[in-house]
Amino acid sequence: MKKISIIIPCYNSSQALETNLPYLVDFCTFLNVETEIIVIDDGSFNADKIAEIVHLNGCSFYGYEQNKGKGNAVRYGVSKAIGDIIIFTDADVPFEGEAILKAIDYLSIKEYDLVIGDRGLEESVYFSKVSNERRFGSGAFTFFVGRFVTTGFSDTQCGFKAFRREIALDIFSKSRINGFSFDVELVYIALKRNYDIKKIPVILRSQDGNSVSVLKHGFRMLLDLFRIKWNHLKGRYNK
Repeated sequence: MKKISIIIPCYNSSQALETNLPYLVDFCTFLNVETEIIVIDDGSFNADKIAEIVHLNGCSFYGYEQNKGKGNAVRYGVSKAIGDIIIFTDADVPFEGEAILKAIDYLSIKEYDLVIGDRGLEESVYFSKVSNERRFGSGAFTFFVGRFVTTGFSDTQCGFKAFRREIALDIFSKSRINGFSFDVELVYIALKRNYDIKKIPVILRSQDGNSVSVLKHGFRMLLDLFRIKWNHLKGRYNK
């Protein structure tokens, strides 16, 4: 059986971790698969508290002092992961563990290269349970991305993605975006590599984390989309 690495980037998320990390630990115990959970602190002011929570739950903790962005934190986590399958999700562990089961199946048995959660799939349970502001902001951004950047893959921002190890190492070695649009970049690179991507439905279980607000961070995210296109034109995503 393959070993699983689960990476959780966090920034000032001690409460979300304290509430939700035990769920993930218990679910991984239920899986009966060798699993490591790696929490990466992205320069939080309460890093000591976060480290304490992580260690109490038997997980691995890494961090650095300067806040650099979620993309940088996940990239750093990938460099520390030793699993055959590498997954990342958010500090509030927003989706039911069924997504992990599906990812393992598609990556290890059905031989897909990466699996991404898609909140817009018919079987997903998400948008009916979030605020109108979040629904509108997310919908506007995903429409723009799906139409102009990652055609056919509109929900790049879902907080659940899984990779076969060699695919993760390849994609993250080329990724450059540190902000919230790093998810778009990952899918963009995968599409340019012609990797086999499987979209899976997700079921919302928690909204405790400090998640991105498209309305608040929208300009920076749109700017990053142009950076992705520029990086591609400059050949920075080439093998």
